Amino acid sequence: MRLFFTCFAGFWIALAGAAAAQSERPVVIELFTSQGCSSCPPADALLAKLAQREDVIALALHVDYWDYIGWKDKFASPAFTARQKGYASANGRSRIYTPQMIVNGEHDVVGNRAMDVAEIIEKHRGSVTPVTLSARRMGDMVVIEVSTQRPVGASDIHVVQYEPEKSVDIGRGENAGRTLDYSHIVTDWSVAGHWTGQGDFATRAPVAAGKPVVVLVQKERYGEVLAAARLR
Repeated sequence: MRLFFTCFAGFWIALAGAAAAQSERPVVIELFTSQGCSSCPPADALLAKLAQREDVIALALHVDYWDYIGWKDKFASPAFTARQKGYASANGRSRIYTPQMIVNGEHDVVGNRAMDVAEIIEKHRGSVTPVTLSARRMGDMVVIEVSTQRPVGASDIHVVQYEPEKSVDIGRGENAGRTLDYSHIVTDWSVAGHWTGQGDFATRAPVAAGKPVVVLVQKERYGEVLAAARLR
């Protein structure tokens, strides 16, 4: 009986340790959008609504390939277009489109299809990760610490900053004459370091004051987002 109790207690201690080694991760949504795209405003509005959830980190990346139709997106960057192309290539696709949402780096969905988006988010909601991520501001820097008790694969540490919200009067293009509201507009995106995916890792990166910061631990070559943290 004593032996049974000892084994039973040991089982629960081991189980508790395994649970402690994992943590719940937020759902990271990247919306690839454009002010020149007439299908995008519903997706922009949906992202703003999803961003109100504490378990969601929303990021709007404005692409530049709609600029040719006569309206230059004020928030667009070729780097965001390149990121979207990177996802497409990683998944064996030759074409990109807007509005597209990428969820936790793993699943893509048409960004204005609210029911489809909700279904994918539900699949990811409450998922756990073996990666522990800590991020804190220190003056004009963000200090990042990552660790895991088991190998998870080589990963990049991304530091993202965004503008919470802005309204834009659209002068030309498919949305000409409309005043559109945008939120979680990514303004800066950098890679702060490369982690082997084993043991502990620490790095830091410069950040601008007054803007929220998001830190992502993402498997290299546009893989799964293993962990994420937000500093408002």
